[in-house]
Order: sequence, then C-alpha cells, then structure tokens
Amino acid sequence: MYHLLAFITICIWGTTFVSTKLLLQAGLSPTSIFVWRFAMAYAGMLVFSHRRLFCRSWRDEAIMMVAGLTGGYLYFITENTALKCAPAGIISLIVCLAPLFTALGALFTPHKQGLTRRLWWGMAIALGGVVLVVSRGDGQGGNHLLFGGGLALMAAALWAVYQHVVKPLADKYGTALLTRKVFGYGLLAALIGEPLLSLFSDAHGYPVIISEVSQAITQPIVWGNLLFLGLIASLACYFVWNKVAQQLGAVVSANYIYLNPLTTCLFSAIFLGEPLTPMIILGGTAIILGVWLAVGQPVRRGLLHSAIKSK
Repeated sequence: MYHLLAFITICIWGTTFVSTKLLLQAGLSPTSIFVWRFAMAYAGMLVFSHRRLFCRSWRDEAIMMVAGLTGGYLYFITENTALKCAPAGIISLIVCLAPLFTALGALFTPHKQGLTRRLWWGMAIALGGVVLVVSRGDGQGGNHLLFGGGLALMAAALWAVYQHVVKPLADKYGTALLTRKVFGYGLLAALIGEPLLSLFSDAHGYPVIISEVSQAITQPIVWGNLLFLGLIASLACYFVWNKVAQQLGAVVSANYIYLNPLTTCLFSAIFLGEPLTPMIILGGTAIILGVWLAVGQPVRRGLLHSAIKSK
C-alpha cells in the first residue's frame, strides 16, 4: 500500500509544474502563486502543529529562517519564474538535478565518504542531459529558454542548500514543526521582500498579490489550481510522504522522486500541449541516469554505514 501511496504522491507533485504553468497563463505572477499556496499550507499546518511557536534557541530560529528562505521563498520564486520562460516538462527535468547539487554540497561538510568518481561521471552525464533538454531539437530554443533553464538550475541549488540546512533541525524538532516554520518564514519573506523589491524594480508589492487573485478568482482554473497547490500538493502530500518515508525508508522512497519529471512531461504534453521531442526525451533520460549514478549508490552506502553505526 505504501508503494502505491508513494507513486500517487509523486504523480501529484509532478503535476504541480503544470498547475503552476496554468496559473501563470491565467495572469497570476510567480509571487502571487507562491504566497497563496504557502498561506493555505501554513494555515493547515498551524492546525496540526501549534503547541510550540519558537525554537529552543535563537540560533535554531535563525536557521529556520534560512530554511524558509532557501526552501521556500527563493526556491519557488525561481522555479515559478522559470516556468514563465520555459515549458513545464523542461523545468522539471532540470530541477531534478537537486539531489546532485545536494551531493556536491557534501564536499563542504565533514561527511565525504559518499563522494566518489561516480559523482563526477554522473554530474557530467546529467549536465550533458541539461544541454540536450535546453536545445530541445525543435528549433524553438532561445534566450528565454536559456534564462528559464538557468533559473531552474538555481532552484535546484537552493533546494540542495535547504536540504543541508534542515538536516540537523528535523531530528531536534520533528518534521511537523520544521515544515510549519518553512511555510511561515517563506511566506514572511515574500510579504517583506516584495515591497522592498518594488523600490528597485517593476515589482508592485503584496497589494498586487491580493488584487491579482481577487480579479482571477472567478475563474475555476485559478481557484481550483490554487486549492490543489496549497491543500493537496503542499499540505496533504507532506503528511502522506512522511508516512511513506517512515514505512519504506529514506532510500526506497527517494527512488520514487526520479519519476517526478516523467509525470510532469506526460501531464504537460496532455494539458499544455508541450511537445516531447526526441532531444528532450534523450536529455531527460541522461539527467535521470546521471543523477542516479551520482547519488544513488553513495546514498545507500552512507545510510547503511549510519544504520550499522547506530546499532
């Protein structure tokens, strides 16, 4: 049953790229989508996790802020903006490089036993796949696609930073409080950051976030996708995935993540009409193979070593 739940959860997460793309096409900005998605998710998390408001130390609270910034606000703004510039399937394939960036980040930590030649070969294959995906092979590439691909790479790197930041916090405070903090500080960063950005760019601050949704909320495609992203993809899937990871283990459940871009490409072809060219298929295969080659085996050895050591 838990394998089925893992598969369903990944399929849902794969469709979030398509759902976000539909909201962008409906006229919402990347920030508006993020704010409304995280506001609903935070409200839901507050119902289940409200006994402890702050961490045990200001240092931990500051790390929570960093987690909310890297894994929340900055990650989703770069990803959502990338979706404005490039097809959803391509962006999901590039974001799939996040485990590779996470492994590279381990170079700057004391735990380097999992970093071998496989990492470098995998990185070379995966980056080659990115080049193939961005080129598309249909003559429709360009500066916008390159910019979107660059933002997707940035999103993958931000997620890697987030993974390393939250690792010590999860054991100390539990995943419920951690996730609520990430939602909360990510939302706070957006509400503070947007008015500040409006002083130096064409951003308009959070009044526009409210007006955009109020003008488009009459469209079923808008409120339907916002509810899907906030309550199902963010809140419900989080609880389901935690249960899946607990029952199947981190290694087995992590393997399902590689299905994410495949489901995105499938749904983007169906609902957005995005073409699946041979170059995209070849590049996507190279990305998934490269990421698995780079981090699959080292992760297994590292977790097995930790399990033996703990016993």
